[in-house]
Amino acid sequence: MNADNHDFKFKELTEDIIKVFYKVYNTLGYGFLEKNYENAMMIELKKAGIPAFSQFAINVLYENEIVGEYFTDILVDNKVIVELKASKCLAEEHEAQLLNYLKATDIEVGLLLNFGPKPEIKRKAFDNSRKRLSALICGGLRPKL
Repeated sequence: MNADNHDFKFKELTEDIIKVFYKVYNTLGYGFLEKNYENAMMIELKKAGIPAFSQFAINVLYENEIVGEYFTDILVDNKVIVELKASKCLAEEHEAQLLNYLKATDIEVGLLLNFGPKPEIKRKAFDNSRKRLSALICGGLRPKL
């Protein structure tokens, strides 16, 4: 993929999600809890005809045993994980959280959306081929979730 041409995986879908984010942000503004924004995002995604699930469970595996469970805020069309924040600004740990979600699944694209004083968007990608290589180096393939 050529980053100069912005030819990203699921580009149209992520653009549609970002449009929904701005609609919700412009309507609700800053200061609500993340759950309020999540509920509003789900309403707008449904109105836009974009399939999405909220609070989608992800198992965290260690040596093929479940050691924990994450819940993504929104999984869109089984292709994009959307993590919502309502903080003053995005921090490194927010980005790390999204990357961990991507590492633990076969989902390759994630959006980090912050409903802070200023709207913020971060797009993260983690190709499945890199996940398989990482799993091989660490001593075993991770099962498909």
